[in-house]
Amino acid sequence: MKKFDASRAAEYESQSRIALAGYEACHELAACMLAAALGTGGNRRILVVGIGGTAQEVIALSKIEPGWRFTGVDPSQPMLTLAAERLASLGLSDRVVLHLGTLDDLAAEDEFDAAMMLGVLHHLPGEHAKSAILGAIAARIGLGAPFVLAGNRYSYTSKPLLLAAWGERWRMHGATSEEVKAKLGKILQGADPPRSAESVIELLDQAGFERPESFFSSLFWSAWIAWRKRV
Repeated sequence: MKKFDASRAAEYESQSRIALAGYEACHELAACMLAAALGTGGNRRILVVGIGGTAQEVIALSKIEPGWRFTGVDPSQPMLTLAAERLASLGLSDRVVLHLGTLDDLAAEDEFDAAMMLGVLHHLPGEHAKSAILGAIAARIGLGAPFVLAGNRYSYTSKPLLLAAWGERWRMHGATSEEVKAKLGKILQGADPPRSAESVIELLDQAGFERPESFFSSLFWSAWIAWRKRV
């Protein structure tokens, strides 16, 4: 994925924690929600879409579910390399299978007990791409299985106060006014978030998910848990 090339991957971990106020909390709560939904213990298989970079989804879940195993998919080699290095440094490599590519590259018979996709949806251009990846995830998990989704919702220009506050957060972490302007300009050009939280719910419904419940919010960002429809 050209957008997440080597230069972007190198700064991803530090930058993502500034861009998302509550980065650690979101991932920890995502892990807690999934454990609460599935029940603790056992040997669950979890699909992580967009695992590249920090692999934080696996790290957070591993703290409370030592028996669960993971399959991670990412289209960016530099980002996947970072994830592999991070997992190795924490002794988690033997619990994770990493795939370079998309969900279509997984074996057709692979089915998972749950799935997670954090920070991906708003990078996909257009409704079709968003619908396609959500539908592909639904096809990979069992009926009634939980799915944790997180990312930016709202058009950035539709919420000028939130956008200005986002810029102030960068300034709080040492960026100059010119650097803030450049960062916001890059964000406006480089992402296509859903129009609203309601549009995310609609996308989930169309892809085969039901009962979405929000559990985290931070400026433009929200996180939900939903369940694969049984019929």
